[in-house]
Amino acid sequence: MLKQIEGTANFIKDRITYDPEVGIILGTGLGGLVNEIDINETLSYDDIPDFPVSTVEGHHGRLIFGRLNGKSVVAMQGRFHYYEGYSAEKITFPVRVMKFLGIKHLFVSNASGGVNPDFEIGDLMVINDHINLIPNPLIGKHEKGFGPRFPDMSNVYDSNLISTFKQIAKTHDIKLQEGVYTAVTGPTFETPAEYKYFRIIGSDTVGMSTVPEVIVAHQMGIPVFAISIITDLGVPGKIMEVSHEEVQKVASKAEKKMTLLIKEMMGKL
Repeated sequence: MLKQIEGTANFIKDRITYDPEVGIILGTGLGGLVNEIDINETLSYDDIPDFPVSTVEGHHGRLIFGRLNGKSVVAMQGRFHYYEGYSAEKITFPVRVMKFLGIKHLFVSNASGGVNPDFEIGDLMVINDHINLIPNPLIGKHEKGFGPRFPDMSNVYDSNLISTFKQIAKTHDIKLQEGVYTAVTGPTFETPAEYKYFRIIGSDTVGMSTVPEVIVAHQMGIPVFAISIITDLGVPGKIMEVSHEEVQKVASKAEKKMTLLIKEMMGKL
């Protein structure tokens, strides 16, 4: 796998004009950030050796290279999920490639279902910890070039990045929640009993992505910031039928706030 990643990274390096400092996974709620990037190059996933291809509606499939508020970035427009049939190793392949391209920070966003009764639909939640119920991407043969075999997970989400983000949100009077994200395989949305279970075990929100990428980034020594849009509620008395279209609709309303905050974060790095 190490040789594959090195080969993919070298393929990309031959086609870009600079080394990116920041990696961004443009999950739900950050699609509009593309319009803020001064784009230099784009590469379709289809054209990149060994790269997976996104199959989910609303997720495009290209790497975008450019500058955002003074920082050189590589943005993934379209991420990968376990429920698409990819292995946890394949889901996280692009994060390892971005590390080999030279990124120093990773920013991730997603949509999720809130199980904290204090949350409301449309809230932004800064992720400060997680519970992983997706197969761990580090299972299998260990490559020393990736980092430790048994990474410590006591401080996965960078506290300095969280503090900076909260300060930026405060200056714009943007409400933030903060809490624990639980990652599940999907693709079904949760039953009422499952929502109740997730709350009991310590979740504030639940979704189908992000944690595999974060685990790999942390193993490789990349500081991570992650944020979630609460697109539906799994709280007794507030549970309603959920569709992928409704999730996208709610996320699009929060997009402007997310874009503003992440753009300003770039200038603080």
